[in-house]
Amino acid sequence: MRALVVILATGGGAGYVPVAPGTAGSLVAVPLIPLLGLVHARGGPGLWAAAVAALIAIAIWAAGRAEPLFGHDAGKIVIDEIAGMIVASCFVPATWTAAAVVFVFFRLFDVWKPFPAGVVDRSWPGGLGVVGDDLVAGVYAGLVARLLLEVLP
Repeated sequence: MRALVVILATGGGAGYVPVAPGTAGSLVAVPLIPLLGLVHARGGPGLWAAAVAALIAIAIWAAGRAEPLFGHDAGKIVIDEIAGMIVASCFVPATWTAAAVVFVFFRLFDVWKPFPAGVVDRSWPGGLGVVGDDLVAGVYAGLVARLLLEVLP
């Protein structure tokens, strides 16, 4: 079980990147955005919503289990960035262009931690606290990315 937790929490090892592991974890999520678009197109919105919810639940579980191994919101835990990117993708079309725009804005909001993201990170315990601030950052990134993609041709 420990090996599964480490693999999931580190995004398949992306969390071990020595410089900017959060960015590496966010990059792991980029190809998932068009893939989730295929799930939506072929399986419908119900299956897509179930896939998104399952990814978030797995992220919270894995982050909570990895926290005693690595520390609270340790750099090696990047499943939270993956979950945040997935949340951001819910606001944009499932294209590679949208994935790139989401990536840029998600990294900005993940580092900045605008209210209430910082409060969630500091106040909520376990996996929910580790992942929660990234879910908030994902909502912000998704909304801004959607606005930008609507405005630009």
